[in-house]
Order: sequence, then C-alpha cells, then structure tokens
Amino acid sequence: MTSIYQALSELEKNNQSAALCTVTKSEGSTPRHVGSKMLVYPDGTFIGTVGGGDLEHRVLGEAWVALGDGKPRYLHYNMADPSRGDPGVCGGQVEVFVEPILPAATIVVIGAGHVGKAVVHLAKWLGFRVVVSDDRPEFCVPDTTPGADEYYPVEMGKLGEQLKITQRTYLVVTSRGSSVDVVGLPSLLESDAAYIGIIGSKRRWATTVKGLKEKGVKDDLIAKVHSPLGLELEAETPEEIAVSIMAEIMMLRNKATGKSMRG
Repeated sequence: MTSIYQALSELEKNNQSAALCTVTKSEGSTPRHVGSKMLVYPDGTFIGTVGGGDLEHRVLGEAWVALGDGKPRYLHYNMADPSRGDPGVCGGQVEVFVEPILPAATIVVIGAGHVGKAVVHLAKWLGFRVVVSDDRPEFCVPDTTPGADEYYPVEMGKLGEQLKITQRTYLVVTSRGSSVDVVGLPSLLESDAAYIGIIGSKRRWATTVKGLKEKGVKDDLIAKVHSPLGLELEAETPEEIAVSIMAEIMMLRNKATGKSMRG
C-alpha cells in the first residue's frame, strides 16, 4: 500500500495535484489523533483518513474546493451533537488543516525562434515548468532550445492531443506567422488554458482573426487571446520581449494591476 509520503513524492515527480488534510488539534474523544493525514486527489480518490464518517465526508468536500481555488484552510469541528450540525457524537473537538498541493504553473512556448528561446530561459528562471513545441523538429530539441522540461515536435493543432492543458497552463505562441496560427489555434482555444498570448503586431492579429472567423471559430473563443501579447515596455530585443511577456503572465496569475509601485 502506498504511503502518503510516497504519494507526495509521486505528485512532485509527475507534476500533479492533490490536497493534504492533516489533523492539527484533537481534544477530548475524537476519531483520530493529531498528525493523522489524508491525501485527496482531484478525481475523488484518497488515501489515509482523518476519522471516517461524516467528519471525513466534510473534509473531503473542503479538500476538493481547495483544489479548485488553490487556498489552504483550517477546519474546526465539534463532535458532540449532530442535531446542531456536528459531524459526530464523540464529544471532542477536531481541527484539520487542508493544504492544496498544486504543480508548478506551466509555460508552453509554441514556436522556438529567438523570442521563444528567450521566454523558455526566463520562465524557467522564474520557477515555471516549461514546455517547448515546434513543428520543426530541429528547433524542438535541447541542443537548439535548451532549458525546457519537455519537448513536443508537433504541429500546433495537434499539441493538445499529447499535452494536457489545464487552468495552470499558459500558452505563449511565438510562431512564424498568421498562416500557422489560423491552422493551429482553433483546438487550443477550446482548451482550459489560463492564458493564450500570440506574438505579433495588431495587423498580424487582425489577419489571424479574419482567418479564424472564416474557419467558423466563435467570437467568445477568439476573445480569450492576448495579442499583441505582453506589457508595453517598448521592448525590442528577444530578451526584452520575453520580460514583457512574462510580466503580463505574472500580472494575470497574481491578479496584480501592472501599475508602477511608485503610485
């Protein structure tokens, strides 16, 4: 039987999520002692226990909510009178700390040109998990584009078939041009990505929008795209553009304003 500590190691290894529930306080008669743990997975399965019964049922519910909002929480339960809503009749009190364990957010760089390579380098330095995809296999290898965790030498439109795109995935499209984007974007727009940014001028994006609409892509999906991507920094070099792109992603991820700290 897999221990919780083994399972936690596997989570980190496989870049997966779960919620760790730990009994932090136990007074009087309670089902489990301090330190008892339960690891809850997004699919509803779990290992370990914090006491069983209605108490555990409630903690499971809070764990799934925590996985959704990413926020830890302390839970306090009296175990005395079910008629008052208590989850038991033992007579004691229990506190449980629910800690969502979330994988590192993932930056997917689609198009390993000069800007793409700079984004890979910066995103990795900032602590993101980094994926590179390019339909040119010679560009999608560590020797050419170093620093990524995974490489997918596939067409943009087929990337979602091989890579799981979640609400913690940020797509940075630094492709060769509008013609590539029009073909590859529709499937990505249907994904759960937290961010889809596309490099290029306003004119290029207008051309892409026209092509997407001709393919029947709905306006609400097109509206998900940030293009031109990044914050206005008057960036010129690939490295400066990468800073602009990652600044916008961090601003959105952290729900920040992007305004000057000077006020």
